[in-house]
Amino acid sequence: MYAIFKREFRAEFTGMIGYVLTAFLVAASGLYFLALNLGYGLPDFSYYTLYRTEFMLLLYIPVLTMRSLAEERRSGTDQLLLTSPVSAGEIVLGKFFSMCSVFALPCAADLVMILVLRILGCTNSSLISNLAGLFCYYLLGCAAIAVGEYLSGLTENQIVAAVAGFSALLLTYLMPSLRSMFNAGSAVALAVFTGLAAAAALGAGLRSRSFVLGCLVFSGLAAMLAALFALKSAWLTEAFSAILAALCFFTPFEEFVNGSFSIPVVVYYLSVTGLFLFLSAQSMEKRRWN
Repeated sequence: MYAIFKREFRAEFTGMIGYVLTAFLVAASGLYFLALNLGYGLPDFSYYTLYRTEFMLLLYIPVLTMRSLAEERRSGTDQLLLTSPVSAGEIVLGKFFSMCSVFALPCAADLVMILVLRILGCTNSSLISNLAGLFCYYLLGCAAIAVGEYLSGLTENQIVAAVAGFSALLLTYLMPSLRSMFNAGSAVALAVFTGLAAAAALGAGLRSRSFVLGCLVFSGLAAMLAALFALKSAWLTEAFSAILAALCFFTPFEEFVNGSFSIPVVVYYLSVTGLFLFLSAQSMEKRRWN
């Protein structure tokens, strides 16, 4: 895993991509830092700089992750990795940690800005709040990297991987606004869950290569949803709202910087990271045996 980590980290800075991405994020943070924190004397770096530049991750993360697994598939070097004496999980983790290390560079520049605020006279409580905000920002970025790495493993085209990563992050970024559009009641929730049931049935049918099994799975799930809609329709609405809330990827960070240190937010980002790393490893393991 360490050899993969070194190779991937060096590859980011062999060309210009690592330098450009780092300069892009540092420049965005620096502009807000100079204009707001220094220009207006605002000590809250988490809100006025990190929170206001989080949308930059919509571009930064897809470009950073687009080649992680897609390039291996395109060039055929993934076969070498899959036949090497390392597990699929170690391959995924090696690439993940290398990208997290690249992301740590602009975060280190943000740390310097926070220390500058401390030197200029911000209080210890503001310093601790800014450091906690930077920590949560880094966790947000790492979770997004895990999502991007998984999407990169689904294709061998880097452009497709970048577009898929941008689309996924943009959808989660807009999810709070989209969530407010789905307040029509349980009928909308029923339609959405029926679509999810159809997707689950399709997956079961394709995996088992049985059309009958897929139809049976969909029929069973549809019957359960219909009964729930008739008896306890409010449960569907609540479950639908909970799912949409879980997809609001950037909202926990907003709540974090507007309040105080929150353990559930940390757990949320670590859970998202672990889930998509697991899915990436399973996808590679499946290709190894196929």
